[in-house]
Amino acid sequence: MVKKSVCTNGVRIVHEYMPHVRSVALGVWIQAGSKDELKEEAGLAHFIEHMLFKGTTSRTAKTIAEEFDRIGGELNAFTSKEATCVHTTVLKEHAENALTILEDMLLHSKFDKEEIAKEKLVILEEIAMCEDTPDDDVHEQLWKTMYPDHPIGKPVLGTKQSVLKFTKQSIQSFMNRLYRPENIVISIAGNYDETLISSVERLFGAFKSVYAIQKGPTNIAPAFHSNVSVKEKDIEQAHLCLGFPSLSIQDERKYELAIADCIIGGGMSSRLFQEVREEHGLAYSIYSYYSSYEEAGSFIIYGGTSPENLEALQNTIQSVIQTLLSEGILEEELENAKQSVITGFLLGLESTESRMSRNGHQELLLQSNLNVEEVVTKITGVTKLNVEKMIAYLFCKKPAISIITPPTR
Repeated sequence: MVKKSVCTNGVRIVHEYMPHVRSVALGVWIQAGSKDELKEEAGLAHFIEHMLFKGTTSRTAKTIAEEFDRIGGELNAFTSKEATCVHTTVLKEHAENALTILEDMLLHSKFDKEEIAKEKLVILEEIAMCEDTPDDDVHEQLWKTMYPDHPIGKPVLGTKQSVLKFTKQSIQSFMNRLYRPENIVISIAGNYDETLISSVERLFGAFKSVYAIQKGPTNIAPAFHSNVSVKEKDIEQAHLCLGFPSLSIQDERKYELAIADCIIGGGMSSRLFQEVREEHGLAYSIYSYYSSYEEAGSFIIYGGTSPENLEALQNTIQSVIQTLLSEGILEEELENAKQSVITGFLLGLESTESRMSRNGHQELLLQSNLNVEEVVTKITGVTKLNVEKMIAYLFCKKPAISIITPPTR
């Protein structure tokens, strides 16, 4: 059972007790992602995530690393389009110590100028690594193609030009705007004592933002564009992404979407895998997935193939879509997909880290937490008709297309 409390300053705490484990996962979630950045701030949310590891007023970067190594804890972080999370998993007896370090990183980081300069080089390498990985880069290019006029279409890493301009002042300005008590959730899952919750309230419940709420990008639904992006690189394989407008994170039809995704391209028995790979041998990697955010969502199909088979791959994907639209799905497919989605959901909650992540994400972006049984009931209740309606909804518009291919010779 997930419990929730709110500190006097507005920081939310969600925690789930798991007595059968010896570990506890702790996550600090901040509602600050790439879509919250102004034009000149592209990549700043991700840059700040890196800088939180680079030393505080009482700990150096090396000290932070050594303290976690000493207790055998895993310390990590990530930035998405809508959130930043710093998290760790430790044994129960080290939870208090880990929590203290997380608080120090979030509230007392120095943002030393020399460290900022060094970390810029690290981020530039990360950007280059993404650009050198075409099966990653093709997805980034797709988001730019789908939503060219909205922050949600920007890459989380930013650009080389924007990263080089970051300063301590720009970091502090962004944090003053978004790292506020009401935008923070502390998520805990595992074997812990109630004293740990009291420690969260003591450590995170005292700070207050002294800055007035400042305006960021306007949160409006982005306009989807059915554009085509083609990028040539010195590679062997062609990479194809098709993007369709989908559901926002608040949409109750997300369970139908999960089932539809499973049937379309979510596994080895999916329509795309069977038709593209098994029947025609056009691709080793072929799959679909969906991403849902506060203002919008997208349904994406990816395939990688040889350049000479690119057109055949596109035609085969389109044929699968047309068959689904004209003939619908089978009852057997529906039941298999339900079981697959339920099993994936339940297996994904086996660890303390996955429970912490689910609870923190749900509270931060939805301000609610359905329990496991409620989710399973909703998936079980999905009907064939509603899945077919969802498929019709997904494919009612012309897709955006992103292609990375070897140069034409």
